[in-house]
Amino acid sequence: MIENYHTPALLNETLLALDIKPNGIYVDVTFGGGGHSRAILNRLSNEGHLYAVDQDKDALNNIIDDPRMTLIHGNFRFLKNYLKFYNVEKVDGILADLGVSSHHFDTPQRGFSFRAEGPLDMRMNIDSNLTAAEFLKKTSSEELARVFRVYGELPSASKIASAIVKQRELLPIDTTTRLLEVVTPYINPRQEKKELAQLFQALRIHVNKELSVLEQFLIQSKDLLKNQGRIAIISYHSLEDRIIKNFFRTGTFDDDKQPDIFGRPKSPFHLLNSKPIIPSRQEVEENPRSRSAKLRVAVKI
Repeated sequence: MIENYHTPALLNETLLALDIKPNGIYVDVTFGGGGHSRAILNRLSNEGHLYAVDQDKDALNNIIDDPRMTLIHGNFRFLKNYLKFYNVEKVDGILADLGVSSHHFDTPQRGFSFRAEGPLDMRMNIDSNLTAAEFLKKTSSEELARVFRVYGELPSASKIASAIVKQRELLPIDTTTRLLEVVTPYINPRQEKKELAQLFQALRIHVNKELSVLEQFLIQSKDLLKNQGRIAIISYHSLEDRIIKNFFRTGTFDDDKQPDIFGRPKSPFHLLNSKPIIPSRQEVEENPRSRSAKLRVAVKI
């Protein structure tokens, strides 16, 4: 097991929201350090079972030796296929903690943090083809600007993109330090840490196709949950939270939302909370990386 891999955010709130049945079937699609999974297992009887999923090979080192748990190495965009392999058609609850683990941020060679020198990798699955460095090397200025603007919400997206295209002709932009040298002149010094975090977020989202994967997962969850089954998702930025909120409210991502007889959008879910659950002040003090966490919970109806 990797020590200090990750401290799970909103642990107690998530367990309460899932309303775990001792003999139920549950899925943790972001196993990581196993913190949420261990807590779920502590509430299951010998008849219950937990399926955990993670695409990162490092997470496999945290496997829990428990016959009530099955750990699946893969991307949760294929969740329905994985469960079908184990002859599981319906589950009682699904959990997703979408944040990047502390292990990723604290491992320089993974390239997720601007705070340490390392290769611009950013792949959650190290077997996938596209690294952040490859993306910066081959992509047009227009597409780079779109990614920085849409996924990072950066006001200087176009200037940053132009600088990258110009500077990559002089020296490769393949490390975190090299990227900082290129983009820092176009970052607001009063919001330097925030904007650099947004830049790295944008690259990570694109490299891992995080938003499209999230949408595919949500569609499958609608089919996998039993009636009155629950889904709890923790997100860490507004792009993810918006997708989750809208899907729970309408059951779709498109504009063709069919209303009920009262003119309200029909949804296969009932929201347990109109507003997201956020960490307490004490939790943020103990685990600063939880400060942006938002938990949304829905019940299948």
